[in-house]
Amino acid sequence: MRDDELCYMPATEALARFRDKSLSPVELMAAVIARAEQTEPKLNAITYRHFDEAMDSARKAEARYAKGGRTRALEGLPVAIKDESYIKGKPTSNGSLILKDHVADHTSPVNERILRAGAIVHARTATPEFSCAGYCWSRLWGVTRNPWNTDFTPGGSSGGSGAVLAAGSTTLATGSDIGGSIRIPASLTGTVGYKPPYGRNPEEPPFNLDFYCHNGPMARTVRDTILMQNVMAGPHPRDISTLRPRLRLPSEMKPIKGWKIAYSMDLGLFEVDSEVQANTLAALDVFRSLGATVEEVDLGWPADALEAGLTYLRHIFGAYLGQLLADHADEMTDYARAFAETGMQSRAADFVHSLEVAGQMYATLGPLLERYDLLICPTAAVPSVPAEFNQHTGSVKINGKEVNPMLGWVMTTPFNTLSRCPVLSVPSGHASNGVPTGIQLVGRTYSDADVFRAGLAYETAVGGWYGDASARPAP
Repeated sequence: MRDDELCYMPATEALARFRDKSLSPVELMAAVIARAEQTEPKLNAITYRHFDEAMDSARKAEARYAKGGRTRALEGLPVAIKDESYIKGKPTSNGSLILKDHVADHTSPVNERILRAGAIVHARTATPEFSCAGYCWSRLWGVTRNPWNTDFTPGGSSGGSGAVLAAGSTTLATGSDIGGSIRIPASLTGTVGYKPPYGRNPEEPPFNLDFYCHNGPMARTVRDTILMQNVMAGPHPRDISTLRPRLRLPSEMKPIKGWKIAYSMDLGLFEVDSEVQANTLAALDVFRSLGATVEEVDLGWPADALEAGLTYLRHIFGAYLGQLLADHADEMTDYARAFAETGMQSRAADFVHSLEVAGQMYATLGPLLERYDLLICPTAAVPSVPAEFNQHTGSVKINGKEVNPMLGWVMTTPFNTLSRCPVLSVPSGHASNGVPTGIQLVGRTYSDADVFRAGLAYETAVGGWYGDASARPAP
């Protein structure tokens, strides 16, 4: 089997081949590392490399399969971990000069689970400084680029994870999502990303208590995303917000024939690029072909819904980063520093208003999802923005209208506001610049299985996204 076929092999297939001994974890890891070494000079998606250690671990996994005994859920699979969460004894920078020498003294709960499941961490993936942007560059690591078109960003903040998945230099990856940071790069790189409902997956304090904040899986297939989500999910003794009982998703689900699906092209809030609209409409036709009824709806959300979400982020996340300003302002990127400074100016009344707006938004979405099984909308309102884009100094225009440069060009933040709704981002096509586009499948609160059921049906109908060389970015 050629290396490029190995690099894009789904995790579920790789596990089956490990078990029947037609593939070794060593072969897969070697192919993935070779691909990373080939693509990294132009993508810059990996921060820390653990290649030698990963090969040693792959040999140990190979020996476990050779014995024919019981193996773990992710045994021997390459997993790229976002350079934000911790692995004890390993460096974690959060994309910041401030933490360039930081070595973790503990392992984050989700990483504990991934490692205990037998996954092998060969790489840490790039993020903007402190994950506070929808693109992916930092003063510490430079600019991360999109494998489909290196002029553009792979998105953020889990941009490195999306890029390495699309490039074939990992099998699975992790992300975190506080304003869209899993779903934005999933859309911009043509991969699958899942924002679970609040409390489903454990998080580090204090952000485990921030209901906008979620850890989740990223992959190239819906089934691989389910595989990883089943490892990440469940109550954890260090996170009071995690839900009981643990939810396990099946890998096979029933068809969606007879479902009623609502869609909104703009959520009543966003300007949306014409190519994104066309690809979204084509995706909706796929759902119709599966026997679902698809109807356009008006959510009636307040005009300041996005601004309310940004207000919340400034009040919690921005103010948290504001603690760094006194000693480290000169080391920060201008966009992180500006976000922190704005956060320090936030008032309690602004925060409370953001909660009032969240209530208004769910007052319409909740009843709507009693009538429909699912809501679909685009993930990003444009295919991408330039790789070097800076929300602090730059501007974004869609259909000739200027939008908020921070998160006005993506349609993800409203579902951090409504954080108990599960959201799966899946590819919808490509734009004329080669960059992928995506759609969000939004479910009823805590109804994780619904979005995966729809995602599996859709993925099967379109035949997946990386099945042959013509469906992959050039190395």
